[in-house]
Amino acid sequence: MKFCIYNLGCKVNAYEAESISEELIKENWERVDEESAADAVLIFTCAVTNTAAAKSRKVLHKAKRLNDKAVTVVAGCYAQINDGMLDGADILVGSAHKKDIPLYLNQFLKDGKKIRALENLDHAEFENLPADHFENHSRGVLKIQDGCNQFCAYCIIPYARGRERSLAPDLVIAEAKKIAERHSEIVLTGIHTGRYGREYGVTLTQLLERILEEVPSIKRLRISSIEVTELSDEFIALMKREKRIARHLHIPLQAGCDKTLKNMGRPYDTAAYYDKIERIRREIPDVAISCDIMVGFPSESDADFEESYAFLKKCRFSFLHVFPFSLREGTRAADMPCQIDPAVKKERAAKCIALSRELEKDYWQSWIGKDAEVISEKVHDGYTPGYTSQYIPVRMEGIELPRGSFVKVKMSRYSEEAVFAEMRQSHEII
Repeated sequence: MKFCIYNLGCKVNAYEAESISEELIKENWERVDEESAADAVLIFTCAVTNTAAAKSRKVLHKAKRLNDKAVTVVAGCYAQINDGMLDGADILVGSAHKKDIPLYLNQFLKDGKKIRALENLDHAEFENLPADHFENHSRGVLKIQDGCNQFCAYCIIPYARGRERSLAPDLVIAEAKKIAERHSEIVLTGIHTGRYGREYGVTLTQLLERILEEVPSIKRLRISSIEVTELSDEFIALMKREKRIARHLHIPLQAGCDKTLKNMGRPYDTAAYYDKIERIRREIPDVAISCDIMVGFPSESDADFEESYAFLKKCRFSFLHVFPFSLREGTRAADMPCQIDPAVKKERAAKCIALSRELEKDYWQSWIGKDAEVISEKVHDGYTPGYTSQYIPVRMEGIELPRGSFVKVKMSRYSEEAVFAEMRQSHEII
């Protein structure tokens, strides 16, 4: 039996999809790239924007059109808040019971009866979906947290993912050891990663300390995203002294205007945000800081947007993830007056995307002539690509290294796709 997977969401979705893939392969399924050759098509959906939801529906319809004999499995956030547009799926799995997808597949193949595994998530427990083999990547992803209690005005995720919950610390260590056998870098991810471990009386910083001590073979530990309110003194101090923690922090901002932040229900203002990132830069001068920014939130005036835009420039981010506001039924923002015209949102997003390119160019160019540590990816067309601790993509021309090599380089010249680098010193190759 053959299967293919579509992942339309975040790093958490990608991790969960990889975990299910590994389980199916253990049960003698074969993974293929095309739905036309598959006996089952697995679609891991996203609900964070209307565009993501529409893509989820489009992929389902495409799979049905290209191969109407394949079993269609639709899972994840959009499946959880199913609005009736996914009823064509054979198997519908929300944000719980994903680990049972192989069982559901076998059951459907036996009796052909549609399966609906959707339930209230208010008291859901953390569903451990182990994955330790991320094909052709030096980075392995480890999901340590799920759910969110914050309920920002625009966000559907607390409804789609449920309340905050974490993977037990001992299980995190066990999974990290498995990933470290194959990968040089581990990316810790979650829906609200910085709030890890509250039910266990453990902080994210304490978990990082354990991983670094108990998984000594890991070369680099990266946090996928963390809120500014969760960057504690203890976290900053650990990052400062422990070079194996990646020198890149993705810190969601969402708006650079205090009025908009208040309307969004975000738990900080621009002054607190700026003070924190400047403090981090003083303590860790080689850090890169990026952010999420949303444009076109209800009532965001032209003046509000320009204030937000100016704040983005002031913060000197290494890059931006730009999102136009997407109305999601069931959120507070859906009922707010003064919704912004889609054309205005598109214009503002384009302006921020252009700024992101400028910021990225400036940041990459600032590294020319400096030394950096790179973990290599799979050789491509005679050169070795890789990423620095600051998440700068690097190309080492005329050099072919095994994936996962840990090397010291000099950043030599800039291009729009990557910074070219010369290898200085080879470290242990794994």
